[in-house]
Amino acid sequence: MAAEALPPLPCACASLRRAARAVTSAYAFELRGSGLNPTQFTLLQALDRSGPSTQGTLGDLLALDSATLTRTLAPLGRRGWIRAERGEDRREIRWELTPTGLRRLVAASHAWKRAQTRLREQLGERRWGRLAGDLAAVAAAAQMGD
Repeated sequence: MAAEALPPLPCACASLRRAARAVTSAYAFELRGSGLNPTQFTLLQALDRSGPSTQGTLGDLLALDSATLTRTLAPLGRRGWIRAERGEDRREIRWELTPTGLRRLVAASHAWKRAQTRLREQLGERRWGRLAGDLAAVAAAAQMGD
């Protein structure tokens, strides 16, 4: 059963931010007992899928600025869920998921799947199918200076 749509906003930024806040809240509700917030879950998931990655690569993938990414990576590192390793260039640091982080990600994945399923059911299959591609296209179109 689809939820009633909110009225459109005249600004793309306002509309996307409203959607992002609502979706983040729904995922946070499901993740509440996992010890992870949606941003932390996303970082662990990204590292699991991409393997060891530089902070710049992670920032580009997730469209996060360096300061925000540093603030998000630090507690994950302190908890032992990720670790920093020197790259080929000694100045380069590559972040990787630890076995403890992978266990945390797997445990939290059940909550994430509940949020995904709920959102998918609310949107319907056709809209859900368009969503990922449309959002990637919007993010690419909005990137400045690339």
